[in-house]
Amino acid sequence: MSSLNSTLYLNGTFVHPPFFFISGLNNMPHAKYYYVFLCFVFVVSLLGNSFVMFIIYTECSFHNPKYLAIFNLVVADLGESTALIPNFIAMFLFNSQYISFDACLANMFFVFFFSCLQSLTLTVLAYDRFVAICLPLRYHAIITMQAMVVMLTVVWAFDSFVLILTVSLVTRLSFCKSIVVKSYFCDHGPIYSLACNGNYINQMMAIINMILLLYVPFILTVLSYVFIFGALFKIATWEGRIKALKTCSAHLMLVAIYYFPIMGVYVAALTLNLPPNVRIMSTSFAKAITPMMNPIIYVLNTEEFKEFLKKTFQRKNKQTQ
Repeated sequence: MSSLNSTLYLNGTFVHPPFFFISGLNNMPHAKYYYVFLCFVFVVSLLGNSFVMFIIYTECSFHNPKYLAIFNLVVADLGESTALIPNFIAMFLFNSQYISFDACLANMFFVFFFSCLQSLTLTVLAYDRFVAICLPLRYHAIITMQAMVVMLTVVWAFDSFVLILTVSLVTRLSFCKSIVVKSYFCDHGPIYSLACNGNYINQMMAIINMILLLYVPFILTVLSYVFIFGALFKIATWEGRIKALKTCSAHLMLVAIYYFPIMGVYVAALTLNLPPNVRIMSTSFAKAITPMMNPIIYVLNTEEFKEFLKKTFQRKNKQTQ
């Protein structure tokens, strides 16, 4: 097979294997318990995010620009969980680690698309908080439903364009070495590193993706909070500062839960020689836990959600009495 692939590549033909083998956790004792845990996380994520989505869709008081962005974040959470965890569990709990070439590219696109959509949406929400605190009198004039729809449309289009380009460039690679992907899904880096022709463009796209879809949104979010904290210190009383800061608490938690685990894994991978199993468990845990925690944060740390649930329970208690 290797000699045939090399001959085809020399003739200018791109060699695509019929399937890849996702290596996942190798020789790890009791790994099935981790897969069962991920299954539990997925169910909680699915129920929690569906619940938040249902509330935003049905309750008229949530039909505003801020909650349109939160609804978009919920869609991203559900999309990433669905693209990642069921395949992960099916592959390793039921020993079906082979995936076709086309299905692998589709899996790569959707996992990265929804993960990056979370990052970009968090930046949109940071802008919403920036305008609400730094320009409160102009908030309703700047953050309109039309403006939010335009921002989210640009986010979807930009995310789609960058990742379609990234995934399509994988098709220019020839694979005549190995079909074993050293990851727990069709990860971009481990796949282009298997190519036997030049993958410099793919390496550059990986760096561009990380800069445009992770670091730039994070920097913009941090800058938003630099201005927000500057505005908070101009408020005369501590009570006023704390009240204004509470409106950002849920978003700050979402940012911390999303960025810190991912960046922690990246920094550890660059500075330490992480074993493959440790890297896979750390990354998969970080990507799985975020969609599970987000709906809990919405409900427990957002005044509007708590007030809505309180009124709902009071209404039900009156009906039962």
